[in-house]
Amino acid sequence: MKGFVVSVLALGAMVAFLAPRGEHAAASVEPVHADAGSEAHLAAATGWGGEMVLDRESDGHFYATVDVGGSDYRMLVDTGATMIALTGDDARGMGLDWDPNALAPVARGASGPVMGVPVTIPDLAIGDFDAHNVEAVIVPEGLAVSLLGQSFLSHVPKVAISDDKMTLSN
Repeated sequence: MKGFVVSVLALGAMVAFLAPRGEHAAASVEPVHADAGSEAHLAAATGWGGEMVLDRESDGHFYATVDVGGSDYRMLVDTGATMIALTGDDARGMGLDWDPNALAPVARGASGPVMGVPVTIPDLAIGDFDAHNVEAVIVPEGLAVSLLGQSFLSHVPKVAISDDKMTLSN
């Protein structure tokens, strides 16, 4: 599992830097759906509906306001990350606690190993899209913003990027 998480976070970081920019950038991202017996399948979606459009921001990335336990958190949408990666501050705000002794390498950065701990977010929503028991990893140091990865996005029926818009829809 450690190697899998390392690969996921490293790929997510690379995708964030390689994301297309400008008017001619277009892509359709097909979510990866987990097998019924896998751990990722625990994020069962309920109440899906509507459409959410996110504008590309000046740094070239898309951000979403995510509701966890009635509080809002701003996350960078990272379609290349397998799971959600939380900053220590966001994790604390969500009521997710971790033992510093449980930190283990979850990725490799330019300055060495990135330390984190796996957790489960009980309930998470973006607009009309919500999920329960979503896998995540807390990265208490070195992560500037929380990343919204496939452990949530894989349950959105359609994620499309066209020009400077990302659309989440049924």
